[in-house]
Amino acid sequence: MGGCLQLAVIIAAGGVGSRMGLGQSKQLHRLAGRPVLARTIAIFEPVSQVSEIVVAIDPDDTGRFRSEVAAAGAFSKLGEVVSGGENRASSVNNALAALGSGADTVLVHDGARPLFTAGLLQRGMAEFTRDTCDGIVFGLPVTDTIKVVRPEGRIIAETPGRERLWQAQTPQVFTREAIERGYDAPPEVLNRATDDAFLVERAGGVVKMVMGSRENIKLTEPADLVVAEAILRARQERS
Repeated sequence: MGGCLQLAVIIAAGGVGSRMGLGQSKQLHRLAGRPVLARTIAIFEPVSQVSEIVVAIDPDDTGRFRSEVAAAGAFSKLGEVVSGGENRASSVNNALAALGSGADTVLVHDGARPLFTAGLLQRGMAEFTRDTCDGIVFGLPVTDTIKVVRPEGRIIAETPGRERLWQAQTPQVFTREAIERGYDAPPEVLNRATDDAFLVERAGGVVKMVMGSRENIKLTEPADLVVAEAILRARQERS
């Protein structure tokens, strides 16, 4: 990464993860003995260019977060803990408002993606600092055939070519100016935003895809926990 770059990290952890059926927030579930959210924060804590980490979390989980994650993790860069909003965009917006003034670059990452690595970040940020763009999105080229369907009856309307289709992951990294401009959007636009790049693109920003990892899964279904634990075991065996 560029030596002078100062990176503020926002971790969006406001979702409750009802599809998991855990009876608690998936971010607080213990994955191989450690809360998911603690694993996610730990990805960015040792990165020298990271100046602060702000977490947006469901207000009902704040107490457990402080006792089980913040207090136990020895995270020196953990800053504000803000309330998650009604949707992802409002959670990120709350975190943006809580950032200090020092960082010129903002990284947004899903709290439920605890398997991203600092090595991947280094490679992606090398492209970000080298190329002329307002942001980068980690992702993967689509390998399955994608069908566009009509709302009525799920009739196939189109089969787009795969060569231009990528699956977006997080982190997503932007200049601070670009992401703040992107979030300066009407509520109806923010409400339908499923990622940050959409808002930056809409505001005229140039965003580039960079290669992510198939291990960087988002914990959404119960089976994802089994896969994540297998990945962690394999990493431990390789180390």
